[in-house]
Amino acid sequence: MHAWIDSDTALAAWIAQHSNNTLVALDTEFMRTNTFAPILALVQVKLGDEIALLDSTRLGAHAALAARLRDPANICLMHSASEDLEALAGVVPAGPAVLFDTQIAAAMAGFGFGLSYQKLVATLFGVDLPKSETRSDWLQRPLSAAQLDYAAQDVAWLPQIHARLADALESLGRSEWLVEDCNRLVERVRRAIPDAQPQRAFRGAFDWPRENQILLRRLLRWRETAARHYDKPRSWLLDDAHALDLAQRPPIDSDQLFERTKGLRALRSAQRAEVLALLQAAQDDDDNATIAIPPPMSSTEKRALAAMKDAVADVAQRLDLPEGLLCARRHIEAFLTDRSWPAALEGWRKPLLFDELSAKLP
Repeated sequence: MHAWIDSDTALAAWIAQHSNNTLVALDTEFMRTNTFAPILALVQVKLGDEIALLDSTRLGAHAALAARLRDPANICLMHSASEDLEALAGVVPAGPAVLFDTQIAAAMAGFGFGLSYQKLVATLFGVDLPKSETRSDWLQRPLSAAQLDYAAQDVAWLPQIHARLADALESLGRSEWLVEDCNRLVERVRRAIPDAQPQRAFRGAFDWPRENQILLRRLLRWRETAARHYDKPRSWLLDDAHALDLAQRPPIDSDQLFERTKGLRALRSAQRAEVLALLQAAQDDDDNATIAIPPPMSSTEKRALAAMKDAVADVAQRLDLPEGLLCARRHIEAFLTDRSWPAALEGWRKPLLFDELSAKLP
């Protein structure tokens, strides 16, 4: 059974009834089809033995829940929390004070990398949970009985999962690893700092003249800012293909820009004016900070990359950790390209990997 809560008064009363419960099992349902930011539709909470489904379309600030999550005396239990934390940004902008992500914990405890909640419940407890409502319209009201049951199940098992995984991590000496990764996750979602050099991801443009690489950087940074401001998907304003085309062959006037971008559903006259101004503006100090797009890897760098991947695999096998958890390929590539240790590999990973990977640099 679960309680349906659609007022801040009722939420405050329900939270107060569970003041002694320090484990807050949490999940969300949200929609993001035609917006940049997710639209929070439902928050599922389990405190003690009780589950509440919070109607976020009716609730205001969810103040009582936010206060509980920001209290460091409580542990927020979530599975694969990244998108849920983003959806909760309007409720708890700084994120929960203490997060225990059961997907990360399961990987550290040797149960597998990137396990879904349903798969983890089946692995630990032999219970098969329904999956039929994964792509439901969570903004519709009333929600169906199947939707309500599905939503409640998403938090029902989190306390039991926490108990199993917390013990496993403690016995492996990896509890602090989880604390580091969860803190990093919360901080990354909280700050949401756009990439200052997004053009570097487009290696096919490595041989472009510098002025065109500068234009590509301008367009990609504008897209990120504009998508947030207008609350539209990035690709609706400017997809990759159009960004590359406009940066490589800048239009000479607004008419030409219109003809080449009229298929973009969120790019209106005001936004086209912004784009044209970007393409025609004189270079400034910020443009001078543009870092050149790296060329494709040389044969020497490819061999080094392979050797570094093998080194990660060896460490992962020795520790019975998933390679993807220990070190993603993109972090190896960043280290190889920039010769600067990635921030994502600081903390518990650095003493395990730094010497191993540094030794493979060409």
